[in-house]
Amino acid sequence: MRISTMTWLLASVLLFGVLVMSRAEENQGSRAGTDQTALVKGNDSFATDLYARLSSQSGNLFFSPFSISTALGMTYVGARGQTADQMASTLHFTLDRERLLRAFNSLRQQLNGGARSRKYQLHVANALWGQKDYGFREEYLRTTQAAFGAGLREVDFATSEQARQTINHWVEDQTQKKITDLLPPGSVNASTRLVLTNAIYFKGAWSHPFSKKSTKQEDFEVTADKIVPVPMMHQTEELAYFDGANFQLLELPYQSHELSMLVLLPKKAAEIAEFEKQIRAEQLNKWRANLKTHQVTLSLPKFKFTAEFSLKGTLSGMGMPLAFSDKADLSGMCTHEKLFIDEVIHKAFVDVNEEGTEAAAATGVTVKALALRVVPRAFFRADHPFVFVIRDNQTGAILFMGRVSNPQA
Repeated sequence: MRISTMTWLLASVLLFGVLVMSRAEENQGSRAGTDQTALVKGNDSFATDLYARLSSQSGNLFFSPFSISTALGMTYVGARGQTADQMASTLHFTLDRERLLRAFNSLRQQLNGGARSRKYQLHVANALWGQKDYGFREEYLRTTQAAFGAGLREVDFATSEQARQTINHWVEDQTQKKITDLLPPGSVNASTRLVLTNAIYFKGAWSHPFSKKSTKQEDFEVTADKIVPVPMMHQTEELAYFDGANFQLLELPYQSHELSMLVLLPKKAAEIAEFEKQIRAEQLNKWRANLKTHQVTLSLPKFKFTAEFSLKGTLSGMGMPLAFSDKADLSGMCTHEKLFIDEVIHKAFVDVNEEGTEAAAATGVTVKALALRVVPRAFFRADHPFVFVIRDNQTGAILFMGRVSNPQA
C-alpha cells in the first residue's frame, strides 16, 4: 500500500511538472508571438511615416521600409542614451531591447522560411562590414549575430574603393543583381568604421496571372494635362475589393496567398496627393478589414523602375537627429572612439508584369568616426642661434631665460 501511495505521489509530481513546463512553454510562445506582432505594428507605422515624408518627391516612389527598419535596428543595438531614445521613437520600437531583438530574429527566420518549400522566393540577409582589427565590442557583435544573423566581415576602409566594391558585390549577390552600386563613390572613406547592410529579395507569381495577349497600349493620366501610353494588363477575376469614399482598394494575391499586393486607387488622378495624407498603418488595417470578394474587371499597367534615397535628412527630420551629429552616442559599438551615423542609403527595384512581381531592396548605414582635430603641419629646424625660456605654467613666472649662440661652446 505504501509503495502504491509513493508511486501515485511520484506520478502526480511528475505530471504536475510536465503541466507547469508545458504551460511555461505555451506562455513563452504566446509572448514571442505578441512581441513579433508589436514589432510588425511598429515597423508598419514607421513605413507609413516614412512614406508621408518621401511622397512629397515627384515621380515614381518605391522603397522597402522593412529593409530600412532592419538596418537601423542593427544600428540601434549600439546606440545608448538619448540617441537610442530618439531612434526608438522614430522607428516605433515599443519593446524593451531584449524582447525587440528576439522579435527581429523570429520575424527574420519566419520571412526566410527555413527549409520550408514555398511557391515564391523571399530572402532577407544582413551583414556588418567593419574596419579590420578595429576592436568592436564583443557584446555588440554577438547581439547583432544572434538577432539579425549579421556576422562581422572585416574590410580595410583605408582602401575605400576596394571596400566599397566588396560591399556592393555582396548586395548584388543577395538581390539577384537587381540592386547594384548601393554605396556610391565617396560614400566610404578612411574615417568609415562600420557599414551595416540589409538586403531583401522577393519574386512571386500571381495567383491569377494576366494573359499577355490581353496587354495593350493604353493611355495613363499622369496629370490632367499629361497623358502617356503604357502597356496595360487586363483580367476579370474574383478578388478582394473595397470601394471607399474617394478611392478603391484591391488585393492581388500571389501563389499560395501567403503574400499579396494591395493597390490603392484614388478615384481621380488629381486627388493622389490629398489621398496619400490619409495613409497610416492603422487606417490601412481598417480598410483591409472592409475587403469583400467581388468579380473584378481589372486593368493594371506593367511597370518597372529603380528608386534610390539618401535618408539622412529625412530621418533627422522624423525625430532622430542626434544619431547623425557629433553628439551621437553609439558607445554600444565601441568605446575607444566617438562614432556617428554618416548616412543611410537605400535603393529599391520593382518589376510588375503579367506573371507576377520581382522586387528587391538594400539599405546601407555608414558609421564613421568623428574627425580628429586637424593640426597644421610646420617645420622647426633650430640650426642657428635661438632664445629659450623656462617658465612655471601654473603662475606664468619665467624661471629661466637664455640664448644658444653655439651649442658646442
